[in-house]
Formats: sequence, structure tokens, C-alpha cells
Amino acid sequence: MKVAALFAAFAVSANAFAPTSSFTNSVSLSAAPRSASALQMNAAERTYIMIKPDGVQRGIVGNIISRFETKGYKLVAMKTKQASQELLDTHYCDLVEKPFFPKLRDYMMSGPVCCMVWEGKEAVVTGRKMLGATNPLASEPGTIRGDFCIEVGRNICHGSDSVENANKEIALWFEESELVDWESHSKDWIYE
Repeated sequence: MKVAALFAAFAVSANAFAPTSSFTNSVSLSAAPRSASALQMNAAERTYIMIKPDGVQRGIVGNIISRFETKGYKLVAMKTKQASQELLDTHYCDLVEKPFFPKLRDYMMSGPVCCMVWEGKEAVVTGRKMLGATNPLASEPGTIRGDFCIEVGRNICHGSDSVENANKEIALWFEESELVDWESHSKDWIYE
């Protein structure tokens, strides 16, 4: 008898904290409605993330995608592409004159890359933190480079370093029609 009474008391107290839906008077699975200003405060920023040929060849594309999805970012576009010399010269225009660039370009042309656009609050800065330092040995454990690579010349991924460069890189690697504008059902569980 005491067990049944304890169970009943537990059920009543648990229901007291559960939100209800006016439609069914049952527990609601959606978060409270948000104001327009709250939605604007979390205005989406986009970043360009590219998995380089070593990441594609090693079969860790899914692991990297999972990190961004788990964090709460929204995938806006993704494709595999065989980069051309012209495309890489444009993408790495600030490095073209460096003595190491021909080797970098050859490496980037050695296999397909996985091009992605991710969207969310502070996506550029946070995306770079998630990737880790350019030198994988200086990357913290838990970052993508800290967990998956060792050599600078095989650092498996690229991430935009500013919003301005993200916009340029997205326009370079994607047609506007390839960017999908959609609303995630999880946004209310990710953003306040």
C-alpha cells in the first residue's frame, strides 16, 4: 500500500512540472514560443567548412559532420567536388606566392573534397574552434584536428576564418541555388 501511495505522489508531482498543450491537455514536446527579437538575436551566420582529400580518403567525413550536427549547427549545403587548379588558386589567393603552395595545391587536387556550408550562431568562430589549430599537434584533444590528424600537411579540414571570407568561399564553391534555406525542428531546443 505504501509503495502505491508513493508512486501516486511521484506521478502527481512529476505532472506538476510538465508543460501542457491546450489542444490535448497532455505533455507538450515543443518549447515555448519565442519572440521575433529572440529569433533575430540568434540570427544565423554561415561558414564554409571543407574536408580535404585526406579526410575524404580516410572515411571520416561522417565523423566531422556529426560534430557540427551534434553542436547544433544546421547543414545548408554539401557536395563532393574535385577541385581544379584555378579554383584552388582563387581559394588560396593569399598563399599562391608562398614557396609551399604548389605542394599544397597538388595535395588538394589529389582527390575529392567535401564542401559544406553550416549555419548558426557564431558559426565562423565556433567552427574554427571545433576544427582546432592548423598544426594538429598543437590542437587540443576533443577538436577535430586534435582527434583525427598529426601532420600540418594532412590536417583534414578547412574552415573560414571570418564572416567576410566565409561569404567569399561559399560563393566560390557553391551556386546560390545549392544553398537550401530551411528551418530545423530542433532550433527551439538549441537556441533560447
